[in-house]
Amino acid sequence: MQRVKPCLWFDDNAEQASKFYTGIFGNSKVGAIARYSEDGAKPSGREPGSVMTVEFQLEGQDFLALNGGPMFKFSPAVSLTVSCDTEEEINRLYNQLSEGGTVLMEPGSYDFSPKYACVNDKYGVNWGLNLTHRKQKIAPALMFVGDLFGKAEEAVNFYVSRFENSSIINITRYGVDELGPVGTVKHATFSLDGYEFMALDSSYKHEFTFTPAISFVVNCHNQDEVDDFWGKLAEGGMVQQCGWLGDRFGICWQIVPTALGEMMKDPDTAKTGRVMGALLTMVKLDIAALEKAYKQS
Repeated sequence: MQRVKPCLWFDDNAEQASKFYTGIFGNSKVGAIARYSEDGAKPSGREPGSVMTVEFQLEGQDFLALNGGPMFKFSPAVSLTVSCDTEEEINRLYNQLSEGGTVLMEPGSYDFSPKYACVNDKYGVNWGLNLTHRKQKIAPALMFVGDLFGKAEEAVNFYVSRFENSSIINITRYGVDELGPVGTVKHATFSLDGYEFMALDSSYKHEFTFTPAISFVVNCHNQDEVDDFWGKLAEGGMVQQCGWLGDRFGICWQIVPTALGEMMKDPDTAKTGRVMGALLTMVKLDIAALEKAYKQS
């Protein structure tokens, strides 16, 4: 099981976007689709029976797409970086992802890469395409800007300390006569329970920061794990409803028991409706209470 997976927040086109992405990347597929129940639709402003979440895989990695409404917009503070084996692969992905979107950096040679491109796709998601080979094909990249500038290394250490089987893979810092103040993070790669992230500081005056539009689901096997991750990641941050929290750096996490996903896949809408009703009353998720609602006759 992939412990951590990105969740992309859409207005109402999660299924369309999932099909678009799986049509571009290899070893990809659309998986289970959960729909809004009567209980869940009302507070979300969605139609009962409409798509709520879509599980999908890109390059063998797990992702989740959520139809949550227009509340949150994607931000370049979190982008998805693709490790490409060839220039031809970069060019192909650049052409496909930029169609209907916005080109931020055209394919070219830069001081940090022999070939790189950056696009904002038609759904608003930022993609970096880099000529390099990594085992994990797609990695979220966290950019610390504005009031968070200079906190990338602190954040990396914080996250690595919260997950088992985690490590800092590398950190490159800005030197003299470079764009960032000396010692701040030019680029870092770190692993959380085997899932790789990237992080960097940027001193440019960006007009964006982290938003819940890209959050990270932490899959938990039992209540002890839910309690543990909730306590560790919420420290210094802000807890929210339905298992969501914002950590001290503004990154959003969903602390979710795997049992919830299995319950929500049930074709019996009465069961899933009761589970959703129970979920909406919770802050930190309670597996026993969710299972009670699911089994209620």
